[in-house]
Amino acid sequence: MSPLDRIANVSLLKQHEVDKLYKVENKPVVSTSDQLCFLVRPRIRNVKYIADVVHADKAAGRSRKYKIIFSPQKFYACEMVLEEEGIYGDVTCDEWSFYLLPLDDDLVSMELPEFFRDYFLEGDHRWINTVARALQLLSSLYGPFAKTYGIGRCAKMAYELWRELEEEVEGDSQARRPEIGHIFFVDRDMDYVTVLCSQVVYEGLVDDTFRIKCGSVDFGPDITSGDRSIKLLLNAQDKVFAEIRNEHFTNVFGFLSQKARNLQAQYDRRRGMDIKQMKNFVSQELKGLKQEHRLLSLHIGACESIMKKKTKQDFQELIKTEHSLLEGFDIRESASFIEEHIDRQVSPIESLRLMCLLSITENGLIPKDYRSLKTQYLQSYGPEHLLTFHNLKRIGLLTEQSPGETFTAVESKVSRLVTDRAAGKLPDAFNSLARKSNFRGISKKLGLIPRVDGEYNLKMPRDMAYVFSGAYVPLSCKIIEQVLERRSWLGLEEVVRLLNGNEFAVTDPAVEDNPTWESQRVILVVFLGGCTFSEISALRFLGKEKGFRFIFLTTAITSSARMMEAMTETKA
Repeated sequence: MSPLDRIANVSLLKQHEVDKLYKVENKPVVSTSDQLCFLVRPRIRNVKYIADVVHADKAAGRSRKYKIIFSPQKFYACEMVLEEEGIYGDVTCDEWSFYLLPLDDDLVSMELPEFFRDYFLEGDHRWINTVARALQLLSSLYGPFAKTYGIGRCAKMAYELWRELEEEVEGDSQARRPEIGHIFFVDRDMDYVTVLCSQVVYEGLVDDTFRIKCGSVDFGPDITSGDRSIKLLLNAQDKVFAEIRNEHFTNVFGFLSQKARNLQAQYDRRRGMDIKQMKNFVSQELKGLKQEHRLLSLHIGACESIMKKKTKQDFQELIKTEHSLLEGFDIRESASFIEEHIDRQVSPIESLRLMCLLSITENGLIPKDYRSLKTQYLQSYGPEHLLTFHNLKRIGLLTEQSPGETFTAVESKVSRLVTDRAAGKLPDAFNSLARKSNFRGISKKLGLIPRVDGEYNLKMPRDMAYVFSGAYVPLSCKIIEQVLERRSWLGLEEVVRLLNGNEFAVTDPAVEDNPTWESQRVILVVFLGGCTFSEISALRFLGKEKGFRFIFLTTAITSSARMMEAMTETKA
């Protein structure tokens, strides 16, 4: 519903004679209309729901026209189900190739949150073709791209399929001067740690607290100081938001109070005005000031609400535990904090997140700790979470160390993967990738934990670590920085080995690589499996420092809560 609302809202649909909108859920459709149009993802459960609606109409002797629009594309399996259900002749099918939704000046989303679970947990490749087609569309508008980098199994597949599509239509794009110099693919499973950390930049906190959907957020009456909710679009057009979105939360209140004083001073100017000046003020400035005032009060309200929630949740204690886990200190204390969190039933999603962070930073939990935490969690939050633990283990987010397992475990996993693939057992090969994280080794090699003398200056940050209060540089962003600096993977062999390889760097010989062109400073980063607002803020910071302009293409915006929810859902 949210992506559709960004393109065609309810009033526009009503103008085009849409009588009523229904959410696709297991309820009968009560409508007198003689035409029903279903706009759905190509999922078997959706097709079965449509079949139930058609069968119910037939049983009631009602005759209607049915149209199914699959987005972003139609899958053969869905047509098979329509045939099996005996309604293939009663419906007409179409597809809406809706690949890209621009959420901001530098952010484009495919709005495919299901990509993460489908690919990384289920091993389902259905969306790779969709990513390749989205890239083909971008390439037709802004390509060709001179240099391509990437890391991850999914990244490699998406890149190769995209190149195949490009070869089929190659021709006119070759003569064009590229508008984007570099493209960088990153698989989400290269870096789970960044997603699992609490966000502390303003935009990330707003997302964690209120859940930003398709670039807009619903602020309730407690924030609007009125009796109704307001839906606010969060992008660069919102002048107040644009200035605070990438700021560490501790700087936001100071900025907003300064802004309030400036606004008041602008309002006060009218006191000494004559009639002509007053007329100009009213016609030219007043409307803008009022709009800014409204936005300012909403963001102040949001900040107050975030503060209340975070104070209630012992946020400082939580951050301290996360920092200890990232640095590898006081592990027993951190484990006790997580146990207490579970026993107090603070939040099932938060407890899971902390357990996953402990597991990934420690390269898996020792069996005793794994069993103890799992038992306590199931007793606190219910046995229905057994499947969640199975999912987390399978994807490599919450794993148990085998007796005597060391850092070289990955090597045996990789050799097993090769033999599994040689034997043609692809699902087994996929599951053997539920890997150990090697976070400590990677962190040392890349210097992800900054060494700071004294206090880290959050007002004047010196590196990307500011997005996590100076405690940790996001791994995904550090890899991008290092590769762009070297213009290759040279010198990063050890890091790549710890990340299980699948890195690539390709130069398009047909594209002139002129370093003086503005396009050489433009980098398209493609996140497969979602990216967080913290990563976006970190790369915007890096862009400012190094003179790059980053543009983000992601399968969806993600966060720790969204990732944990994807693991707790049952597969439909």
